[in-house]
Amino acid sequence: MPHALPPIVMTWHEHARLSNLARIVWSSFPDSSEYLERELDRAKLVAPDQIAPNTITMGSRVEFAYAHSGIRQVVTLVYPRYEDIAAGKISVLSPVGAALIGLTEGQSIDFRTLRGEQRTITILKVNRSVDDNAAE
Repeated sequence: MPHALPPIVMTWHEHARLSNLARIVWSSFPDSSEYLERELDRAKLVAPDQIAPNTITMGSRVEFAYAHSGIRQVVTLVYPRYEDIAAGKISVLSPVGAALIGLTEGQSIDFRTLRGEQRTITILKVNRSVDDNAAE
């Protein structure tokens, strides 16, 4: 049974950039765009100095665990043009990438994979602004 969606926080600037991205990719990637838009619609928007250090923003390195397997993964959340799966850089347009944005350590979220499988992840560790190019 899916959990209630956890609260998320992001800056006005990041929200505007991601909203623009979702609009731009709508015709090519409607499912990804729609999921990201849903996440953006529920975000609490704050000034950059009000974001807690353990909140996932673009460019953050994140360690999370899958509830179904306990497998841990470490990724950096990036804009699509910086995606490099082999280097652990995942796009905010991927299902797990969109699910990560705005979460904080200790939170869990349910999402559907590209194959339609329901998954739950729990955020274990956040290091913000690790990848300056990805954060733009």
